[in-house]
Amino acid sequence: MPDLTTDPAVTVCFVVTVDGRDLGAFTSCDGLGCQVLVQEFEEGGNPFFVHQLAGRLKYTNIKLTRPINRDSEKVAAWFASMAVSVGRATAHIVAMTAEGRRVAAWSLAGVIPVRWTGPQFGVDGAKVATETVELAHHGFVLDPPGSGF
Repeated sequence: MPDLTTDPAVTVCFVVTVDGRDLGAFTSCDGLGCQVLVQEFEEGGNPFFVHQLAGRLKYTNIKLTRPINRDSEKVAAWFASMAVSVGRATAHIVAMTAEGRRVAAWSLAGVIPVRWTGPQFGVDGAKVATETVELAHHGFVLDPPGSGF
């Protein structure tokens, strides 16, 4: 059985930057993916066959979650900077190991923030206060070799 501590696919955090703005590290990254939308057309006179034609790509929103920490102020500042207008950006998500080694990276084009959800406070017990940032995007970007992402 392989040692899980040396497996490069085991990640601890996801470091996120948007147009060079460091948003810090997140402990969870959910929704990295895309789907080809398929259009179905039935052929007249042939009841046993349906044509399936590839359509456009659809990208899912990405949800980044972490416990509240000092980097939470970076997210608040980013959202505050969009009070005048929201512009599309390029984002980089880098999966890192506990030793700080890069496992994988994704670059996203046309990123806009969709939602920020802050912690829920209550007296019903001690819980970790978390925040979630949700991003929409237009797809993945191939970075040039040696770019560091």
